[in-house]
Amino acid sequence: MTHKLISSGSTFEKEIGYSRAVVVDNWILVSGTTGFDYGKMSISDDLLEQAEQCFRNIEAALNQAGSSMKEVVRVTYVFPQAEDFEKCWPVMRKYLGNVRPSAMMLTAGLSDLRMKIEIQVTAYRRTED
Repeated sequence: MTHKLISSGSTFEKEIGYSRAVVVDNWILVSGTTGFDYGKMSISDDLLEQAEQCFRNIEAALNQAGSSMKEVVRVTYVFPQAEDFEKCWPVMRKYLGNVRPSAMMLTAGLSDLRMKIEIQVTAYRRTED
């Protein structure tokens, strides 16, 4: 069994004690990812900008793992405000519309009041035969 940890460089990972993603064999488990720009440790006030940044952060982790968005098989969306879910559909469709993974949406408080969305994905990295 192979096991690799992926970091985004976020201070949260070190402070809390987790990895942006964990690769176990061909599975890539990407942690709940928010709209923070980890390079600047800043977050937009705009919901759709946060959604875009979430997907950019996830895409970067998947790329580090040798994968891509096209290999996502499951996604979980978390919103503090349920009414924000539908507003994000165009962004979700942009990144996963052709992939169509299994999906779930939850409404829950997030750890920082500035966060308007959090996304977690699981991907399966296919190997060439």
